[in-house]
Amino acid sequence: MSDDDSGNLNFLRDYAKYSSLIIQMVAIAAVGILGGIELDKLLKMKSPVFTISLTITMTFVAIFHLFRTLLKK
Repeated sequence: MSDDDSGNLNFLRDYAKYSSLIIQMVAIAAVGILGGIELDKLLKMKSPVFTISLTITMTFVAIFHLFRTLLKK
């Protein structure tokens, strides 16, 4: 394998790693948003209490997951 092939392989591996991280973060945030909306509808809340709180909570969970994954050896 030449150096150019090795560089392309590393690029593709890194691209796949970071792409999957972004997809995971979006999925985590979507769970918070959609779960909050459904809870607000289910409990007939006048203000979007659960939507806001779950969105903020799941955003912190997504950031924690990002850092934990990036710092893993």
